[in-house]
Amino acid sequence: MAKFLGLDCSTQSITAVILDSSKKTVVYEKSLNFGKALPQYNCPDGFLLHPDPLVKHSNPLMWANALDLICKTMQDDGVNLAEIAGISGSGQQHGTIYLNKDFLREDWLLKAKSLAGAVKPLLTRATSPIWMDSSTFADCRRIDAALGGPEQVRLRSGSSATERFAGPQISRFAREDAKAYADTAVIQLVSSFMASLLIGASAPIDYGDGAGMNLLNLSTLQWDADLLAATAPQLGEKLPLLVPSSHIVGEIHPYFHRYGFREGVPIVAWSGDNPNSLIGVGGWKPGTAVISLGTSDTFFAAMDRVATDPDGYGHVFGNPAGGFMSLICFKNGSLAREQVRKQYDLSWQEFDSCAFELTQPGNAGNIMLPYFTPEITPLVLNSGPVFEGNSMFKAQKDAAAAVRALVEAQAMTMRLHSAWQQQKTKKVRVTGGASRSDGVCQVLADVFDASVERLQVSDSGAQGAAMRAAQGAGAMDWATLSRIFCACDASKTRKPIPANVAIYNELINRYAALEKSITG
Repeated sequence: MAKFLGLDCSTQSITAVILDSSKKTVVYEKSLNFGKALPQYNCPDGFLLHPDPLVKHSNPLMWANALDLICKTMQDDGVNLAEIAGISGSGQQHGTIYLNKDFLREDWLLKAKSLAGAVKPLLTRATSPIWMDSSTFADCRRIDAALGGPEQVRLRSGSSATERFAGPQISRFAREDAKAYADTAVIQLVSSFMASLLIGASAPIDYGDGAGMNLLNLSTLQWDADLLAATAPQLGEKLPLLVPSSHIVGEIHPYFHRYGFREGVPIVAWSGDNPNSLIGVGGWKPGTAVISLGTSDTFFAAMDRVATDPDGYGHVFGNPAGGFMSLICFKNGSLAREQVRKQYDLSWQEFDSCAFELTQPGNAGNIMLPYFTPEITPLVLNSGPVFEGNSMFKAQKDAAAAVRALVEAQAMTMRLHSAWQQQKTKKVRVTGGASRSDGVCQVLADVFDASVERLQVSDSGAQGAAMRAAQGAGAMDWATLSRIFCACDASKTRKPIPANVAIYNELINRYAALEKSITG
């Protein structure tokens, strides 16, 4: 048997991808939107509405129900699940689920009629804060103070105390509902919770997702005693074991035989969506950076050693292929591109030709800080773009210069704020809508002095999980999996142009100085 199942429990949906290692192709893909498929949970966008806009919680029973539903859907679609030789998964990072001591019993799933029904009496907290929750500012500052400042938290855990991370979420819960926290025997992440459902036992947390909690010490790959103490009482007793991402956490529970799964299917540790996406686009090896050009632009890359961002913008997680990975998010991604396009009444085709046919690299010295919305990398709370250049450009009357300035700025800010990794980027893999633009890709190639490869993967998290299942079960190594399932169209690769590289190597210093004048 050579079929491997990857599952992705994201913010808004659950997705299944099955790859066939013998046929060397993806043979099945299906996604179910939570709002449409499970409307009874009142999470139309994957989370519950709350009067406080900073509070973003979801219902963990919905995720359990979704696992049942995607298995039933695969069965109804005629998928022979008896052929599945391994399973792994991807979960939205940072979300936390709180369970009582009965979750540690061996029989809680034995006679269950549904996963949601089995889980409901085990919860000590009805809802789960997710990565979108920004209500833990006070807890972050308290954790920072207990460790001697944010730098100490960053050096230990890979990130400064971050509002949307699991540790601060746990801290707030322990403060506000001490009894429910005391009744909690196990705290799971979304990834390890879903793995627990598959094996019918409390699953460990992998290094990849565990590093997004502000609790894991990257040097020791163990829970950090000082961070635990600063976060909540007896926290170390409530957290699962930590394991490598390739670890087999157990075999599929007999509960899932109803869907046609065979006995003994190995379950490889689930990880977070970002670590899985790194694998799913073939970025497992240091030297390859991945840029996702979406609503926000995201930069992530494998690292061969621990390095942290001294400015506190970047994050470090575990790389499922071994070692570590960076992640840096820039809010002004497609939102900024769309803003400029609309401002000058351009079609997307005109946006592309306007910038890259009517202007030259370096944009005649016209540069922009594209803060059309408050930015997180670097931190800019007051929105509004900043222009430096000739009078037409500063008066926002030159559409071509504005478009090029925006694209160049987005590339340069990525280069500036990824330099802390201290690694040479040899090639860049790009995904997302803007990756279709030859001009955007050429600017990225020139700014990074690296080849830019375009990759179209519909769900990198689920594909990465399926690849991890294959690797964990011993079917293929990372290099083979990446070559087969993450192939790029060589005809669409953009190579750096040496003359342009030289221009940007000079321009980036002006850009950095302008940015510093705004951010300090």
